[in-house]
Order: sequence, then C-alpha cells, then structure tokens
Amino acid sequence: MPIAVVRHDSRDPNSPLFVDGAGNDLHASVQAVRADVLVTKTVNSSFYGSPDLKSWLVSQQIKQIVVCGIQTNLCVETTARMGGNLGFDVIVPLDATRTFDLAGPDGTVIPAAALMQVTATNLHGDGFAQVVSTREVLESLKEDWNDSGYLAVCDGNHTNVQADRN
Repeated sequence: MPIAVVRHDSRDPNSPLFVDGAGNDLHASVQAVRADVLVTKTVNSSFYGSPDLKSWLVSQQIKQIVVCGIQTNLCVETTARMGGNLGFDVIVPLDATRTFDLAGPDGTVIPAAALMQVTATNLHGDGFAQVVSTREVLESLKEDWNDSGYLAVCDGNHTNVQADRN
C-alpha cells in the first residue's frame, strides 16, 4: 500500500509548526514509516501542497485514500472533504485521528471527543468519506492487500503539537 506523509510547514514564526519550530519535525512514529511521497503544505488541506497530491495520486492510478493523523477537525477533515470533492473514494478511520479541546469564539471549550464526533458526522453524513475504524481498514486490506487501491495519507507533524499541548 502506498503511503503519503504530509508535513505542515507553517509560515507563521509563532506557530509550533513553523519550519524551524520544535513542532515541525515529523513524529517519531511517522519518521519510521517508508513513505512513497512526502507532501509539504502550508494550509489545512494536503491537496494544497508540494508535490501536488492529486497529480501524484492520478499518476499512481490511486482512486481510494485513507486519511489519518492530526488534527481530526482541521487538516484531516479538510483533506477528506477535498478528496471527496475531487472524486476520490475517501476513508477516514476515526480512531487513527486525534484532536484536542478547542475554545469557540464565545470562549466555550468544546471537548476533543465532541469535535471528533462532529467531524465523523460531517464527513460520513454528507458523503465526503466513509468513517470507519482502523480495524475495518486492516480487515479490508487482508482481503486484497496487493490490489487494494488504497493510499494512506498521514498528516505527521501535528502529533508533536498534540504532545506539547497535553
């Protein structure tokens, strides 16, 4: 199964994801993965990066993508929505994503679990993606490992930010 690793290179020097920032490094678990392509991006969607993910997917004849990583309700959701809009069959194993509590504009803190559930509802209910478990993805891969048509897209450096916020 081909794997695309995505790194967010923020242009904001105050962001932990700034190119020279401590949070910009890929998480150790992601660094250990042999990626077929490394996409760097400066916005939420992995489809607005370099190299161009859509062009790469088309050149590899990949029609189905599995999106995981951090942050569930931002980069994962945006990438999944765009992938669906671009005609890819998108799968999001929700338990392979993470987010953290966020304060809304009125200061109300929304728990991470609620944000993940809303993302699952947005993606699955509106037809952008199939929201499943990691177990379901692995079981489907066992059935047809060599010709699965899957691509795993992992947004890899946000995991460092998550660790820094806890």
